[in-house]
Amino acid sequence: MSFVTLGALLIALLVGAPIAAHLLRRRRAEERPFPPARLVPATPPTARRRSLLEDRALFATRALSVLALAVLGATPLLRCSHLSLSRRAGASVALAIVVDDSLSMRARSRGGDAAGDARPSDAPSRFERALTAARELAGGLAPGDAAAIVLAGAPARVALASTTNLAAVTEALATVTPSDRATDLDGALDLARDLLRGLPQSDKRIVLLSDLADGAPGAPPISGTPDIATWVPLEELEAGGEDCGIVRADRSSQKARIRVVCTAASAAAPGPDPAAAERDGGAAAPPAAGASAGTGASAAAGRSLEVRAGDAVLGKVALPPALRAEEISIDLPSGTPEILIAALTGNDAIAEDDRAPIIPSGGPLSIAVVVDPATTHVETGGPPPLEQALSALDLDAQIRPLPSVPEHADELAAHAGLIVDDAPGFTPEVRRSLAAWVERGGVALLTLGQRAAAAPLGAGFEPLVPGVVRWSSSPVPGVDPATAGWLGPSASGLADIAPRGRATLGPEASEGAEVLARWKDGAPFLVRRPLGRGVVLFMTLPLSTEESDVSLRPAFLSLLDGFVGAARARGGARRLAAGEMWTFDGYRDVKVERVRVDSSEGSAGREPLPVAEVERRLRVSPPLAGLYELTLDGERSTRVVSVPEREIDLRPRRVAEGARAAELGGMSASIDASPYVALLLLVLLAAELLLRALGARRESAEARAG
Repeated sequence: MSFVTLGALLIALLVGAPIAAHLLRRRRAEERPFPPARLVPATPPTARRRSLLEDRALFATRALSVLALAVLGATPLLRCSHLSLSRRAGASVALAIVVDDSLSMRARSRGGDAAGDARPSDAPSRFERALTAARELAGGLAPGDAAAIVLAGAPARVALASTTNLAAVTEALATVTPSDRATDLDGALDLARDLLRGLPQSDKRIVLLSDLADGAPGAPPISGTPDIATWVPLEELEAGGEDCGIVRADRSSQKARIRVVCTAASAAAPGPDPAAAERDGGAAAPPAAGASAGTGASAAAGRSLEVRAGDAVLGKVALPPALRAEEISIDLPSGTPEILIAALTGNDAIAEDDRAPIIPSGGPLSIAVVVDPATTHVETGGPPPLEQALSALDLDAQIRPLPSVPEHADELAAHAGLIVDDAPGFTPEVRRSLAAWVERGGVALLTLGQRAAAAPLGAGFEPLVPGVVRWSSSPVPGVDPATAGWLGPSASGLADIAPRGRATLGPEASEGAEVLARWKDGAPFLVRRPLGRGVVLFMTLPLSTEESDVSLRPAFLSLLDGFVGAARARGGARRLAAGEMWTFDGYRDVKVERVRVDSSEGSAGREPLPVAEVERRLRVSPPLAGLYELTLDGERSTRVVSVPEREIDLRPRRVAEGARAAELGGMSASIDASPYVALLLLVLLAAELLLRALGARRESAEARAG
């Protein structure tokens, strides 16, 4: 505070002047003898009565006026700071505000969690600070500007498309809430660039309001492009501190298995991060992938893991001080309730990931694989490429190789997905079982090759693949990448594939189905066909390495990722990561509710989730971790949504110097409060005049009455 500002505020001391004058008037009146006064009746001394405060309202009004004058003298020197853009020669701006609504943003902003485990209740979270900054930027927009809002929680979403309606920007920000999703900075920045391209404003910018903890601290630094600048303004949001979180809690029989992931303390030796453990080792991560064999301490030091039923603690285990990522088992007493809570004691950067519901899960997602190792082997040895690819993706699924397709529905019921490579058709019994299993929600992937076209009499693929499968040489090489958007960016890798042959299908195979990719001559390469509540995917190439190298290409990994995701979304797994999606094909009445089972979350109750219909398919994307109850056509089931493991990694991503450049904007002091103070003075003046008029009228009435 400058000397001039201090001098202006010292005017407030004048508020003591009326009080001092009042105290001076309280002296006892000096008494002098006056003989004629004995002839007059005695009256109370008026001087003593007038020394009392006769009009408190008038005195308070005048005191407030003096204080307002002091503030008015200082307000031209005291201005409120807020985040604002710098404009190029006053030109209009096309702005995309990217707000990170992921789990890591629930930590307290810098100063609140600098010590790692301090979480003062009065400190705002990083999300609250980011949302405040977004509102400040929206308030600084002018007519002619365009704005869009993108949310960086995985998957990245568009909260508001580019618009010049500035009121809509404020309304959209009012609906943004925190979530337990993972962070998808690259996806959010790509969406923001797509929203800005093509707008008439020459000055296009992206403002990223994030803690930069996306689980990939070694990724390339965040920077802009030649045509669209990227600005990361708030260094105070940058992630830091220590955190432990429960990412999985399952129960089988009388034992609870809980996976706990912790960040390393600042003094810990560098080691594998939790995100790497999630990618490389799932639930059974070896010590080298981040188990407690590390040499440094972590956020687990001095903390314990408890299993609770209400307020009762049924089991407790102390966490290893150097724990990074480990599955901990706790024995449960007999007669325990079905639903329990796993909880971590102590405090850390994020409180929302310290608890998780425990329910019988029935094990991880089960994917059955029927493949001939003799035809799909690799020269380096090991399992078939299909099994190696599924293991490398680490999709939290259990791969179960089978010698043949089960003939009974009971055997198929244990699996959420089934992959069959170049089967020589199915017998009628197998076809009936497969069709019934798919109609109940199963997901099947069939690859069709030379053996599929040579199915014996009585064998076939109806109703999974309608029509006849034929095998012939490939007339054209390569898949058209423009038709293979479902496979993502890796689809371009199939443009030069040159198989020895390929399967051809009749037109009936594509009726009522969706062709996800086509050969360059327009023939189907990958088809998705709904059947009841499930779906069948079939590809016109086998996985045999003798026919083609499709199983060795990155696009094949994208295919498997989509296949397992479909199996999980259709109910094959009782556990889903926050932000992923449930898809309910074939159901008419779908109801999803989040069940609050922990008193720390507030009053017990249920929170319904909206069910969206996208392309005639019912979908629900739960944003928060916890226990959910699903009602599907009257049948109830319980599911769990967990926090993404990579969100526990609080190491921030790097930012290029150009993304922090001062010419992009900064903290601006342009809000002058003096007009509001002057208006208050006018109100106080009017109030004083009114009080004085009322006081004069009262005295006149008293005089007439006397």
